[in-house]
Amino acid sequence: MNFPIKAIATIAVLTAPLSAHFQVVKTNKSVIEQGDKAEITIAYEFTHPFEQELMNLVKPQDAGVFADGKKTSFLNSLKEAKKDKQSVWSASYAVKSPAVYQFYIDPVPYFEPAEEKFIRHQTKTIVNAFGADEEWDAPIGLKAEIVPLSRPYSILKGGLFEGQVLYKGKIAPDTEVEIEFYNDGKKLKAPNDSFVTLVTKTDANGVFRAVLPLEGWWGFAALIDDDETITREGKKYPIELGAVLWLKTESYK
Repeated sequence: MNFPIKAIATIAVLTAPLSAHFQVVKTNKSVIEQGDKAEITIAYEFTHPFEQELMNLVKPQDAGVFADGKKTSFLNSLKEAKKDKQSVWSASYAVKSPAVYQFYIDPVPYFEPAEEKFIRHQTKTIVNAFGADEEWDAPIGLKAEIVPLSRPYSILKGGLFEGQVLYKGKIAPDTEVEIEFYNDGKKLKAPNDSFVTLVTKTDANGVFRAVLPLEGWWGFAALIDDDETITREGKKYPIELGAVLWLKTESYK
């Protein structure tokens, strides 16, 4: 497969020395076709996705779905479970009509003492139900979010993904975007630590690009210094606001 020069340039900058925190939202399907069971299972966790090191996820402040131009919260239907002794959450959603469904979570900010800041990653993943194939690029009104410029489902292994980062509804230029592969079962080992979290930056239009060389789930986290702070034990701490998007690559069989 031949990639455009801009994609090759993107690969060249995809290195960084640190792993990263990621809020995760994954679904059992990214495309529902005619004849499929019209129920989607959504899984939520807070982790280092390549190293598979879970952190505790308290019940989020909001979780729901955006479809047909409106948000619907189903926060109260979330179910808690334990995985590696940490809290994770799940939900089920019955699809009733053809549409593109954007499942999102807005977590309670997590205090990271090593970095002396709070982490709040507003996260979403996108599902196409019954061939709707429209509005997958619609912003859903999160304070920080990634708007796909490439269709965020039915992406082949080795494909190019392009997204635009928005903060308070405006483009976010020169913003760092961390990229990690969900290393399910810890089957893969990175050549060295700099391959765990890959990094690129948005351009002047808030746009970033990445080639996805493996089949599976990929997370993108655009990191923004929020304009709010949180006071903890009498001291104000900054908030790292993340615009996070998860998508799944697949292969022809």
